[in-house]
Parts: sequence; C-alpha cells; structure tokens
Amino acid sequence: MPLAGKGMLLTSMDVDAADEANFNHWYDREHLEERVAIAGFLEARRYVAHKASPKYLCLYSTETFEVLDSPAYRAKLVSPTDWSVKTLARFRNMIRAVARITVSRGTGRGAVLGVVRLRPHAAEQHALRATLKDRLDPGDRAGIISMHLLESDATLSKPIADNPGASELGAGDWYVLIDGTDVSAIESAIVACTAALKSRVIASGVYRLMWDLASSDISAA
Repeated sequence: MPLAGKGMLLTSMDVDAADEANFNHWYDREHLEERVAIAGFLEARRYVAHKASPKYLCLYSTETFEVLDSPAYRAKLVSPTDWSVKTLARFRNMIRAVARITVSRGTGRGAVLGVVRLRPHAAEQHALRATLKDRLDPGDRAGIISMHLLESDATLSKPIADNPGASELGAGDWYVLIDGTDVSAIESAIVACTAALKSRVIASGVYRLMWDLASSDISAA
C-alpha cells in the first residue's frame, strides 16, 4: 500500500497575494512540523497548483483514521499558536476533508498529483467503491505511480469554526488521488476518471509537490 497509514487529512485553500509570503513561511517553519509531531501522524506533503483551484493543497497521513479525532489532535485544534490564528484568518475557499483511505494501489508517490473530487449518492457508495477499486490501478501506465481513494467523514470534515450542529454540502465528498511523474499523464488519467464517473465529479485539478515531511525526519533532527 503506497500511502502510509489508514487516515488522511486533506486541506486546500487560497490566500491573497499580499499574504502569500507569510502563509508559506508559516507552513514551512511552523505548521507542517507541528502537525506531523502529533502522535499518530506519519507524514505531510505540501502542493501548489499547476492547474487547479484552490491554489494550495496539503495531505497529512495518519496511522489510523481515529487519530484524526484523537485528544492529541483536538488539543492542537482548540489551542492554535498566535501565528496560526493570524494566518488561518486569511484563508479563502477552504476545503477540509477528514478521510479514510479505502483504496491505495501502486508503489510509491510522485511529484505530480491529480485530484478528482466526487459526490456519490449514499445508496451507491458500496458499488462505486467496488468500481473504483478496480479502476484505480496504475498498472504499467507511463507516468502514473499510484492511485488512491479517500472517503471523507461528513461530521469530522466540517470547517473547524462551524457550529457543530450545522451541516455542510460536500463534507462527505470523496477524493481520487493520482500520483505520478508527468503532468500530461496525470491530465489524461483525470479525463478518463471524469468520463467514467460523469455527474459525480465536482472538481478536478493538477498539483505539483513543494515538499514533504515525515515523523521520522523530526525524530532524527
């Protein structure tokens, strides 16, 4: 299984150009390491859009899905640093998905990532999962390294500042991740995925890896 662990937190956002220098410095010098240092977090990867929206994307892998609702993680959510409070207030078009990794096929991860956001009907989820398990196979396709399915938890994926009792359209969306080495190969895979899944597709895009951080990197420091 190429993705480490069983749980994943996906976050994506835009930020005004005037705030980007601070935003990137915060991510690179505080936030990523703070999150990866939480018990049960394994690694994080930061991306910037090649052709996608929102512009920035981050993936956090966890040992289990339950880590994403653990006391250690929630403690960080309710007690952010001053720098975090100021930076988070500048986020726009925020997406936050707390998800289970239900399909992960291939070997390794690439520097180019395709993302397809799906909105399945509840009654079809089992059948769709089975279909995607068959389709998300990189096989010997050039430029494709691995393929994955994330299924968001609708309750945990709500924006942190929201009323806990509120509902949000899209909080239970699924995400297909396509890891690869070549932009054109990723784009072709997205076209094929979109054609197969049709009306379930909400959005798609291509991102380039900025950098990654593993919990072992922090331990070795």
